[in-house]
Amino acid sequence: MDLDSVKRFLEKGSPNDSSVIDSMPYRFFEPFVIQGLKVDLIEPGHIICSMKIPTRLLNSGNSLHGGATAMLVDVVGSAVIYTVGAPMTGVSVEINVSYMDAAYAGEEIEIESKALRIGKAIAVVSVELRKRKTGKIIAQGRHTKYLAVSSKL
Repeated sequence: MDLDSVKRFLEKGSPNDSSVIDSMPYRFFEPFVIQGLKVDLIEPGHIICSMKIPTRLLNSGNSLHGGATAMLVDVVGSAVIYTVGAPMTGVSVEINVSYMDAAYAGEEIEIESKALRIGKAIAVVSVELRKRKTGKIIAQGRHTKYLAVSSKL
């Protein structure tokens, strides 16, 4: 692909679209992705959620978008930090996602998050997305977060 084609691909939003995008509510990404998420199990250090894949989260190949998958790792992974009594979930230091299979519109998935370590300054969680019907792994993620240490001054 030539450089101009790559540039057009990246800039495909027109200047007229900016007013629509700029008018979207603050932090609209999380509700956009997790709308329809259901918590099936919640206990200290462990959460299991489920959701039916909506068409709004599909990529150009008509499967669950990798960015939406990463957002689920972020949000459900952060939520499990609260379950062990942490007053906040901190800020991301590192997040990784390994994509292993596709999920399609209407397919029911399960998202399981486990707290691996919640310390004074760092939290590490794992998140796994599976097809609910077969248990086949769609993606696995690990999320490390810095928990701001309160000052003793």
